[in-house]
Amino acid sequence: MTTPPPQGNPFAQGQPAGQPQAPYPPQGGYPQQPGQPGFPPQGAAPYAPVPPQPARRKLSFKTIKNIVIVVAAATAIVGGYIASRDDANTAAVGDCMHRGSTSDNNPDLEVVKCDDAKAQYVVLAKIEGSFLTETLASSKCEAESKDFQYTYTESGDGKDFLLCLKDYKK
Repeated sequence: MTTPPPQGNPFAQGQPAGQPQAPYPPQGGYPQQPGQPGFPPQGAAPYAPVPPQPARRKLSFKTIKNIVIVVAAATAIVGGYIASRDDANTAAVGDCMHRGSTSDNNPDLEVVKCDDAKAQYVVLAKIEGSFLTETLASSKCEAESKDFQYTYTESGDGKDFLLCLKDYKK
Protein backbone atom coordinates (compact mmCIF):
# COMPACT_ATOMS: atom_id res chain seq x y z
CA MET A 1 0.00 0.00 0.00
CA THR A 2 1.21 3.48 -0.77
CA THR A 3 1.05 6.40 1.55
CA PRO A 4 -0.10 9.70 0.17
CA PRO A 5 2.50 12.47 0.29
CA PRO A 6 2.12 14.87 3.19
CA GLN A 7 0.11 18.02 2.53
CA GLY A 8 1.94 21.36 2.73
CA ASN A 9 5.65 22.05 3.08
CA PRO A 10 7.39 19.51 5.28
CA PHE A 11 10.26 22.01 5.89
CA ALA A 12 8.00 24.78 7.23
CA GLN A 13 8.56 25.32 10.90
CA GLY A 14 5.74 25.76 13.33
CA GLN A 15 2.97 25.01 10.86
CA PRO A 16 0.85 21.94 11.11
CA ALA A 17 1.32 19.57 8.24
CA GLY A 18 -2.22 19.99 6.95
CA GLN A 19 -2.14 23.82 6.32
CA PRO A 20 -0.81 25.07 3.00
CA GLN A 21 1.73 27.90 3.13
CA ALA A 22 0.92 31.18 1.34
CA PRO A 23 3.03 31.45 -1.82
CA TYR A 24 3.40 35.26 -1.57
CA PRO A 25 3.68 37.75 1.29
CA PRO A 26 0.52 39.50 2.47
CA GLN A 27 -0.89 42.30 0.30
CA GLY A 28 1.01 45.13 2.09
CA GLY A 29 4.41 43.42 1.79
CA TYR A 30 6.46 42.22 4.70
CA PRO A 31 5.92 44.20 7.88
CA GLN A 32 8.80 46.54 8.79
CA GLN A 33 10.75 45.70 11.88
CA PRO A 34 12.37 48.28 14.17
CA GLY A 35 15.93 49.09 13.09
CA GLN A 36 15.26 48.42 9.41
CA PRO A 37 15.51 51.17 6.79
CA GLY A 38 12.22 52.93 6.26
CA PHE A 39 11.08 52.39 9.84
CA PRO A 40 11.04 55.44 12.13
CA PRO A 41 13.40 55.23 15.12
CA GLN A 42 12.02 54.66 18.62
CA GLY A 43 10.18 57.73 19.92
CA ALA A 44 10.01 59.43 16.51
CA ALA A 45 6.77 60.34 14.86
CA PRO A 46 5.82 58.19 11.89
CA TYR A 47 6.69 59.63 8.51
CA ALA A 48 4.12 62.05 7.16
CA PRO A 49 3.22 61.77 3.52
CA VAL A 50 5.13 64.24 1.33
CA PRO A 51 2.78 66.76 -0.24
CA PRO A 52 3.00 66.91 -4.03
CA GLN A 53 5.20 69.69 -5.41
CA PRO A 54 3.40 72.37 -7.40
CA ALA A 55 3.95 72.09 -11.12
CA ARG A 56 6.55 74.51 -12.56
CA ARG A 57 5.01 77.35 -14.44
CA LYS A 58 6.05 77.57 -18.08
CA LEU A 59 7.30 80.90 -19.40
CA SER A 60 4.82 82.55 -21.67
CA PHE A 61 5.71 84.00 -25.06
CA LYS A 62 5.15 87.51 -23.71
CA THR A 63 7.62 86.97 -20.85
CA ILE A 64 10.26 85.56 -23.19
CA LYS A 65 9.73 88.46 -25.61
CA ASN A 66 10.17 91.00 -22.80
CA ILE A 67 13.36 89.31 -21.61
CA VAL A 68 14.77 89.39 -25.15
CA ILE A 69 13.91 93.10 -25.50
CA VAL A 70 15.63 93.96 -22.20
CA VAL A 71 18.74 91.98 -23.11
CA ALA A 72 18.89 93.60 -26.58
CA ALA A 73 18.50 97.10 -25.10
CA ALA A 74 21.20 96.46 -22.50
CA THR A 75 23.53 95.15 -25.22
CA ALA A 76 22.92 98.24 -27.36
CA ILE A 77 23.61 100.56 -24.42
CA VAL A 78 26.82 98.78 -23.45
CA GLY A 79 27.95 98.60 -27.08
CA GLY A 80 27.26 102.31 -27.57
CA TYR A 81 29.20 103.17 -24.46
CA ILE A 82 32.19 101.07 -25.50
CA ALA A 83 32.14 102.51 -29.03
CA SER A 84 31.99 106.09 -27.76
CA ARG A 85 34.83 105.83 -25.24
CA ASP A 86 37.37 106.93 -27.83
CA ASP A 87 35.29 109.51 -29.70
CA ALA A 88 36.54 113.05 -30.26
CA ASN A 89 34.44 114.37 -27.35
CA THR A 90 36.67 112.43 -24.93
CA ALA A 91 39.87 114.03 -26.29
CA ALA A 92 42.03 116.17 -24.04
CA VAL A 93 45.03 118.40 -24.68
CA GLY A 94 48.02 116.22 -25.60
CA ASP A 95 45.94 113.26 -26.86
CA CYS A 96 46.64 111.81 -30.27
CA MET A 97 43.87 111.38 -32.82
CA HIS A 98 43.21 109.18 -35.83
CA ARG A 99 40.93 110.11 -38.71
CA GLY A 100 38.64 107.17 -39.36
CA SER A 101 36.97 108.39 -42.57
CA THR A 102 38.15 110.49 -45.49
CA SER A 103 35.04 112.67 -45.57
CA ASP A 104 35.78 116.33 -44.76
CA ASN A 105 32.19 116.85 -43.58
CA ASN A 106 32.38 114.04 -41.02
CA PRO A 107 36.00 113.05 -40.40
CA ASP A 108 35.16 110.62 -37.55
CA LEU A 109 38.11 111.37 -35.27
CA GLU A 110 38.97 108.92 -32.53
CA VAL A 111 41.46 109.05 -29.67
CA VAL A 112 44.43 106.68 -30.04
CA LYS A 113 47.65 106.22 -28.10
CA CYS A 114 50.49 108.37 -29.36
CA ASP A 115 52.74 105.33 -29.82
CA ASP A 116 50.11 103.75 -32.09
CA ALA A 117 50.95 103.67 -35.80
CA LYS A 118 47.50 105.15 -36.52
CA ALA A 119 48.24 108.42 -34.65
CA GLN A 120 47.92 111.32 -37.13
CA TYR A 121 47.14 114.44 -35.09
CA VAL A 122 47.83 115.84 -31.63
CA VAL A 123 45.32 117.98 -29.72
CA LEU A 124 46.73 121.43 -28.90
CA ALA A 125 43.57 122.87 -27.35
CA LYS A 126 39.99 121.89 -26.58
CA ILE A 127 37.49 124.71 -26.29
CA GLU A 128 33.91 124.07 -25.24
CA GLY A 129 31.04 126.18 -26.57
CA SER A 130 29.24 126.69 -29.86
CA PHE A 131 31.07 127.94 -32.95
CA LEU A 132 29.12 129.35 -35.85
CA THR A 133 31.76 129.69 -38.56
CA GLU A 134 35.10 128.21 -39.50
CA THR A 135 36.70 131.66 -39.22
CA LEU A 136 35.53 132.03 -35.62
CA ALA A 137 36.86 128.55 -34.82
CA SER A 138 40.23 129.37 -36.41
CA SER A 139 40.55 132.62 -34.47
CA LYS A 140 39.79 130.80 -31.19
CA CYS A 141 42.42 128.15 -31.96
CA GLU A 142 44.93 130.83 -32.93
CA ALA A 143 44.36 132.51 -29.59
CA GLU A 144 45.11 129.19 -27.83
CA SER A 145 48.05 127.97 -29.90
CA LYS A 146 49.87 129.64 -32.80
CA ASP A 147 51.07 126.40 -34.41
CA PHE A 148 47.67 124.71 -34.93
CA GLN A 149 46.98 123.39 -38.43
CA TYR A 150 43.42 122.04 -38.29
CA THR A 151 40.18 122.70 -36.48
CA TYR A 152 37.54 120.15 -35.66
CA THR A 153 34.14 121.22 -34.37
CA GLU A 154 31.36 119.05 -33.09
CA SER A 155 27.90 120.19 -32.16
CA GLY A 156 24.36 118.96 -31.82
CA ASP A 157 24.71 116.14 -29.31
CA GLY A 158 24.41 118.35 -26.24
CA LYS A 159 28.09 119.23 -25.85
CA ASP A 160 29.58 121.52 -28.46
CA PHE A 161 33.36 121.78 -28.61
CA LEU A 162 36.30 122.75 -30.81
CA LEU A 163 39.57 120.85 -31.13
CA CYS A 164 42.72 122.61 -32.34
CA LEU A 165 44.96 120.02 -34.00
CA LYS A 166 48.32 119.73 -35.68
CA ASP A 167 50.07 116.85 -37.45
CA TYR A 168 51.67 114.34 -35.11
CA LYS A 169 55.33 113.73 -35.87
CA LYS A 170 56.56 110.34 -34.74
